[in-house]
Amino acid sequence: VRLQVYEMAQNIFSGKKIVVGVSGSIAAFKVAGWVSDLAKEEAVVSVVMTKSAAEFVTPLTFAALSGNDVHTTMFGPGKEEVMAHISLGRDADLVLIAPATANVIGKLANGIADDLLTTMVLATRAQVLVCPAMNSRMYSHPAVQQNLIRLKELGYKIIDPACGKMACKEEGEGRLPEWDGVKEELAQKLTPHDLQGVRFLVTAGPTREPIDPARYLSNRSSGKMGYAVAQAARRRGAKVLLISGPSSLVCPPGATLLKVQTAQEMSEAVFA
Repeated sequence: VRLQVYEMAQNIFSGKKIVVGVSGSIAAFKVAGWVSDLAKEEAVVSVVMTKSAAEFVTPLTFAALSGNDVHTTMFGPGKEEVMAHISLGRDADLVLIAPATANVIGKLANGIADDLLTTMVLATRAQVLVCPAMNSRMYSHPAVQQNLIRLKELGYKIIDPACGKMACKEEGEGRLPEWDGVKEELAQKLTPHDLQGVRFLVTAGPTREPIDPARYLSNRSSGKMGYAVAQAARRRGAKVLLISGPSSLVCPPGATLLKVQTAQEMSEAVFA
């Protein structure tokens, strides 16, 4: 199989219609940056906000960043709002719900459609990615966890939240995931999986040969080429094992990372 790495230079978001659903969480302000980045990537971004979301970030902010009108209600005065719950979902290549509150997750898990966002999600046939964001105690509640399991059974893609300090000063799991990881998930969903069933073994980065406890011999390899190959293969549906020497790069989502230090460890890992 010949992997065309030049595809990494192509803008896979260009012209893609992405609906971003924003619900009422303090993390909504982070999603403004996500929308801005997608717009810079030339994606056609439509933002749907719940009534609670508008209490945290104004629709005008998302309209300015996306370059498109923001949808907030099923019964707005504009003609375009009359069938927005159908047209938005029908035309979308992807739907991203971020942040997804416990309330929205519960509605979707039980087929409740009582606002524009939940109605649009029920009407779409596009892949829906959900980014939970809430207090760690809320996130760990059995009802929320059961609803997330139900969403996975229904075909939704759940992007696990991050751990860390939250606006409520508590620490734990429930923070909105980092954009780099979410963006890569979107890219994988938009890329044709023509390498499905193919297995890739990719080596990357330098090795280090210790001289003593403080010093080692190494080289200037950054690992960027290997990580780019692994990312391109994973985006196209391949099963990827990335064997990497010391590197500050982030493993592409979905790839398996095996870290090594010395050339001997690299050799043993590859031949194993």
